[in-house]
Amino acid sequence: MDFDDVIRIGTELPDVEVLTSYGTPALKVRGKAFCRLWGDDERERKGPDVDGEVLVVFVDAAEKRAWIQTSDGALFDQAHHHGHGAMLVKLDEVDEDLLLDVLEQSYRLKAPRTLLRRLDELAGR
Repeated sequence: MDFDDVIRIGTELPDVEVLTSYGTPALKVRGKAFCRLWGDDERERKGPDVDGEVLVVFVDAAEKRAWIQTSDGALFDQAHHHGHGAMLVKLDEVDEDLLLDVLEQSYRLKAPRTLLRRLDELAGR
C-alpha cells in the first residue's frame, strides 16, 4: 500500500478532502485531519529505522495496544504517541483490509455525528 491507496480508500468516506496537515499530505473530514503522512523531519527525529511511507492515524487510546498487537507489525507506536490516541501505519506492510479498518476508525473519531450516520446508512448499519 502507499498514500495513493490511502486516498483511494479514504475518499470513499463521506466529505473527505485531500489536503495537508503539518506540511504533509493528509485526509480531512470537515477540516479535521484523520490521517496524514509522516514528514521527513519526523522520520529523522523519531523513526530513522523505519523504511517506506508511514501514516499517522487516530485510535481510541484504550484500544491502541490491541490494534498494534494484532497487526503483524504493520501498526506501531513511538514514544511521542505513548498515552495518546494516535498510532502509526507502515504502508508498505499493511494489507488493504487493515488499512480500511484503521482509516474508518480514525475517521469515526474526527467526523461529526451527521456524517457518521451517513456512513452507517451507506454501510447498511
